[in-house]
Amino acid sequence: MGQMGLRGVVRGKTKCTSVVSDHDQRPLDLVRRIFTAERPNQLWVADFTYVATWSGFVCIAFIIDVFSRMIVGGVLRNP
Repeated sequence: MGQMGLRGVVRGKTKCTSVVSDHDQRPLDLVRRIFTAERPNQLWVADFTYVATWSGFVCIAFIIDVFSRMIVGGVLRNP
């Protein structure tokens, strides 16, 4: 999307959820950005996002099996 100049729609004010410092140590990329698997449970990836609801923001975290693209776990909580 970035290469094509496309952006998602943002309604209302944006909320900064992360502050990155050049001095902080970052975790290693253990899969070298190769998101493929030959069998189930070989590689899981995780992601989290904030979602606006009528009562405020909630944080949703997912764990996904790369082979099957199925969600194998998740958490929903109010920040």
